[in-house]
Amino acid sequence: MDIRGFEVVSQYEDKDIALPRRKTTESAGYDIECAEAVTINPGEMKLVATGLKAFMNYDEYLAIHIRSSMAIKRHLMLVNSTGIIDSDYYNNEENEGHILIALINMGQEAVSLEKGERVAQGIFSKYLITSDDDATGIRTGGIGSTGNN
Repeated sequence: MDIRGFEVVSQYEDKDIALPRRKTTESAGYDIECAEAVTINPGEMKLVATGLKAFMNYDEYLAIHIRSSMAIKRHLMLVNSTGIIDSDYYNNEENEGHILIALINMGQEAVSLEKGERVAQGIFSKYLITSDDDATGIRTGGIGSTGNN
């Protein structure tokens, strides 16, 4: 296995999912597409399937950001501002590490996204821990499974 990258989750293996790519040599983010068409009504929040999972080193995470054109032109925002995909989310028991993008429509009109439309970008980053860190938990589930709140 490579150090970091993207794979298609088994549920979407036959759905012609494009692996994220950077568009220029100096782009930080990998463009992430919708795995299927979806419509988001004004004020509505939807989890948008990507058909993807990401693998990385234990001291890395994948930050998910909205593409600026989605925010500015389409009035879509990430519900949690920035999505954080932990390295242990990959291949979890609940959803195989499927990356879902939580979008909310802040506009006045419904927004329709087509399959293959670029909606977000993922940026791989390293993180640091404190010298007295004592985390021992093991992830067993998917979204929201690292704590009760």
